[in-house]
Amino acid sequence: MHTTSPDSPALLAALLVLLWGGAGTAGAGMLAYAPAPPDNPLKGFVAYPREHAGFPHSLEWDYTPLAAVMVGPTEFHWEPFERKLEAARTRGCQFYARFYLEWPGRPTGVPQFLLDAGLTLRTWTNTNTQPFPPAIDHTPDYEDPRLRAALLSFIRAFGARYDGDPRLGFVGLGLLGTWGEWHNHPNDAWFASKTVQREVLDAYEAAFPRTRLVTRYPAGADDPRYAANDNRAIGYHDDSFAWATVDTGRAQDAWFFEARLRRAGAVAKWRTQPIGGEVRPEVWDCVFDEPSCAPAGQEFDRCLEAVRVSWLCCEGVFRSRLQGPARERAIHAAQRMGYELHVCQAEVWVAEAQVRLSLSVTNTGVAPFYYDWPVELGLLDAAGTGLIIHRTDWRLSTILPGEPSAAWRGDVPASGLPAGPRRVLVRVANPMPGGRPLRFANLAQDRDLEGWLTLGTIDVKP
Repeated sequence: MHTTSPDSPALLAALLVLLWGGAGTAGAGMLAYAPAPPDNPLKGFVAYPREHAGFPHSLEWDYTPLAAVMVGPTEFHWEPFERKLEAARTRGCQFYARFYLEWPGRPTGVPQFLLDAGLTLRTWTNTNTQPFPPAIDHTPDYEDPRLRAALLSFIRAFGARYDGDPRLGFVGLGLLGTWGEWHNHPNDAWFASKTVQREVLDAYEAAFPRTRLVTRYPAGADDPRYAANDNRAIGYHDDSFAWATVDTGRAQDAWFFEARLRRAGAVAKWRTQPIGGEVRPEVWDCVFDEPSCAPAGQEFDRCLEAVRVSWLCCEGVFRSRLQGPARERAIHAAQRMGYELHVCQAEVWVAEAQVRLSLSVTNTGVAPFYYDWPVELGLLDAAGTGLIIHRTDWRLSTILPGEPSAAWRGDVPASGLPAGPRRVLVRVANPMPGGRPLRFANLAQDRDLEGWLTLGTIDVKP
């Protein structure tokens, strides 16, 4: 992309006819706002594969036992995981993955070859399963060198195969602790040491330089239990959202998510790394009631503003009982999560055989879009059939909420275009075939072509 200032008198003198596409605009070049949809990519509520209908969404997630894919120290059977990715893709959704070793009430997720080699499992009744009943758990010896080597081998192979795969939106570190949540409460002494944690953190960072990672607990250098992750390229997952999220200032609530963020010095980490999570199961079915059943001070909107989540798992929004005003509140909550990109001003003109553009783009959400998906420009003829596409070098991840609008400037070759009107369009291309398009928060989004925002119309002269 070439960049050219639209303030040049010579270029302004060459300005041709421009018809603005934003009905109800505030003035020449201003584009009207309209809320972006709740199923924009990589944000909003996340569905399990079994509940993919009933509520708009763009992300699916599931847990996978490590034993399902790892059959030897360096041998992997990826088909069970691949089926999940492909099933989500066929529904236009990206996938959020987490692998686990232990799950109360389920068989162990430890690979069989490690059990055959004599890896110790501690079998016990886990009572930290509310709102579900206590269940039998199987905690492996996380310090065993054979298990540690297996975890590192898996992470390397996982990254080699899937890092940068457009089907994979986010990867939860998982593997350690109950449900892969990095704790064995109430048997905290059985959890992995900081040495083992650092091995896992190092391996994931090395294996996934492109796909975004999240882990359960923010931790600084002085954390008594967790290896420091505040300076790593790893985001966070709040597993008790709308239950134990907002910092109360009380000592007994020091484990709450925002309190941990503050103690780790990671309150601003959302600017570069994603934060997601899961609405606490106790409030799945009533968090959007009026009044909400969330504990006082942990109301959904307050939690969202405090920690700037981009996506949340919540089985309740996919159930049929969510109707009427509660459903509308859930839709609004999905729209508020993560990014919302609004093209607030657009100038388009023709000069020196170029279609030239100057756009102002603002983020009206609470978090960035964490990937730099391709931003493309399109020229559409009057019949709506001849689309010419040009790729830009504009970056989405740098557009932060609460900051001045980003200035996107560039041009598209116009030489050889037939005379007549051309609609000028912009889109963000989802790199996953069949993936949901990223839609701008503009009234003119999808007006002339699905997935594209109409900026205006130029009149190409012979």
